[in-house]
Amino acid sequence: MQRYKSLMQNSEVGAVPLLLFVSITLIVGCSAYAGVLPKNMIGGLAVIMTLGFAFSKVGRVLPLLKDIGGPAILCLIIPSMLVYFDLFEKHTLDTVHLLMKEANLLYFVIACLVVGSILGMNRIILIQGMTRMFVPLVAGTVAAIISGLLVGMLCGYTPYHTFFFIIVPIIGGGIGEGILPLSLAYSAILGQTPDVYVAQLAPAAVVGNIFAIVCAGVLARIGQRCPSLTGNGMLIRSDADNRIFTHTPNSPQQTDFQLMGGGLLMICAFFIAGGLLEKLVHIPGPVLMILIAVLCKYSQVIPSSMEKGAYSCYQFVSTALVWPLMIGLGMLYVPLENVVAVFSVGYVVVCGAVVFAMSLSGYFIASYLNMYPVEAAIVTSCHSGLGGTGDVAILSASNRMALMPFAQIATRIGGASTVIAATLLLSAVSPSL
Repeated sequence: MQRYKSLMQNSEVGAVPLLLFVSITLIVGCSAYAGVLPKNMIGGLAVIMTLGFAFSKVGRVLPLLKDIGGPAILCLIIPSMLVYFDLFEKHTLDTVHLLMKEANLLYFVIACLVVGSILGMNRIILIQGMTRMFVPLVAGTVAAIISGLLVGMLCGYTPYHTFFFIIVPIIGGGIGEGILPLSLAYSAILGQTPDVYVAQLAPAAVVGNIFAIVCAGVLARIGQRCPSLTGNGMLIRSDADNRIFTHTPNSPQQTDFQLMGGGLLMICAFFIAGGLLEKLVHIPGPVLMILIAVLCKYSQVIPSSMEKGAYSCYQFVSTALVWPLMIGLGMLYVPLENVVAVFSVGYVVVCGAVVFAMSLSGYFIASYLNMYPVEAAIVTSCHSGLGGTGDVAILSASNRMALMPFAQIATRIGGASTVIAATLLLSAVSPSL
């Protein structure tokens, strides 16, 4: 009895003590099923945050599932199943609809994740990492595209569908920084609403992440059997170069909420600027927002204090709102029948071919770049993971968390480049479809 009491007192669900979380869940649940849930942002946030905290917690502790992106899978699929089996009251769905589609929480989260993550990167790591990762990333991307297209044709998919709806979402940088901006860009170009494209794109990203985790585990075992192929967490065969990425000149600082407010205003300005430029150059605003953020970071035109403020917004959103957002996506944007319709044996085979080709390219090209093959393959495979969450899962599976700076380059810059390139290419070919 004492052990059970201690467990209840010390356990947390999304930083909320378990007993308090149960009380909150009862309040929200009773209000929802009684039809008295406030039909505004407060009611919508209460629903998606309660479910998001709960399902992400379960996804982190369930055996096997916790190693393959469990929180993302549960937060997308279970709400979709609950809607499919009509287990939500209409009033609850309407409340979440108001938050997600009318108040457009989706756009807010996308802007904070994309702009905040790019501005928050260490500039030295950004430049040096891009220099060193350019060849492996390009080679891996080319290998993934060629392999995916060939296997896709063998499995009966058209090159158009294979590229834009299987390959691109896998290497697009995850859900927040990849799938969501892609869904907005595809919607602007092809005309249907973003939820249609989220349902078609998200499964490929999840399956690709699973294959990337498997690849990382296999590569770690190869390193154990052949020590000459691995740097045990060091990518480059040079201690001086590796110290650039392991040295952190600035110690963690306490969050300045005034700067955070300024950073939030700046993120809003970046999003609006993307929308304005869209009218001039006819490229989707979210894509232009990414370009503007990268250029501003590279040219150092944004004061460092504002970069810290924007990064604080990113940290808050990525920590507290990503899983709740996925609940909203699962309820409204990812109909279960659409997800099931996408899956087939051929679909999974194509996803596997994309990830394996990317990893193999990094492995074989490493010797020409003074890199360790095992680490190069693992970092390259992060380009096919579920964003930051995928990076953690992939590097944890291989016990190589020291590679995180390179993984972030592969995921953020590689993903952003994929989103931009895919959008421009889709814009060019869509008139002829």
